Parts: sequence; structure tokens; C-alpha cells
Amino acid sequence: MRLRIGAVAALFLLGLHTNGALAVGEKSKSKPKSNGEIVDFEQDFSRGTVIVRTSERRLYYVLGDGQAVRYPIAVGKTRFQWTGELWVSSKRENPTWRPTARMRREDPRLPVSVGPGPRNPLGSRAIYLGWGEYRIHGTNAPGSIGGAASSGCFRMHNVDIVDLFERVHIGAPVIVQK
Repeated sequence: MRLRIGAVAALFLLGLHTNGALAVGEKSKSKPKSNGEIVDFEQDFSRGTVIVRTSERRLYYVLGDGQAVRYPIAVGKTRFQWTGELWVSSKRENPTWRPTARMRREDPRLPVSVGPGPRNPLGSRAIYLGWGEYRIHGTNAPGSIGGAASSGCFRMHNVDIVDLFERVHIGAPVIVQK
């Protein structure tokens, strides 16, 4: 027991001596920088509302006081685009992707599901909307951001979905506009 306490104390003192500098080979645990930027947003929406503007291919998270965080997104292909109001019904870290019945009819080669990892089209986080099949999620295809690429969901860079995931709350309104 004394050896463990001594080792912990030594590591603590080493940390103080190096001012928190990383040891050789140690990876930084700092969070990657989001592509989201704080912008003026004078629209009349309450704090915590998510606004998706498909024509801009941007998602806004309303901060209040005339500001929002703006993120680049991918939107649905033309035939899958939609507008309306939903809400955040749930959030999942490292979600499992399950293609919808329509997706599987259109491409029977699709797997039944894809678990977490680099092959998962949902990326590292998913925010589920209403009771339907739509989500705001990360992606394993970052080159699609800025385009019309999905089956109606909204794709974000994984670093951005992590940032939004930490901000948004279950029940938050989501307004999808043209």
C-alpha cells in the first residue's frame, strides 16, 4: 500500500514540476477543435433550439442573446429533403446503424446493422429526432459534408456532432427549414 501511495505522490509531484507538460509518447487528451463558429443570429428562437437550413447546408444551435453556433452539414438527397418541426427524442454515443426497410429494399446488399467503429455511417454520435427515422449524426464520409448525400438525415463532421451532442438536450425543438 505504501508503495502505491508513494508512486502516486511521485507522479503528482512530477506533474507539478513539469507544469502539466506531456511525457514523451503520451497523447494529448485535448478535445479536437469543432468547425462550429459562433455567429450573430437575430431570429426569434429560444435558447437550445436546433435550426437546420437545408438550402444553406448549415445547422444552427441557438445560444440566445442574438447568437448561435453554426455548423456545416450534409442534407438529404433532393428526393429525401423535408421541412418541419420535430424534437430531440434521444441521444446515443457510438450508435449502431440499422438501415431502414426502404433502404434495404433499394439495396438488399445492405447489412442488417453496423456496430460502432469506422464502418458505421452514423459516426461517433447520433441525435434522434421525434418518433421517426431521422437523425442528426456524425459520418464515416466527411467528404459528403456540404452536399446533398443522405436519406433525409443530417450529417456532421464527427468533431461537430460531439460538440452539438454535449450542448443539446432531450426535448429540444428541431426546426428544419428550406
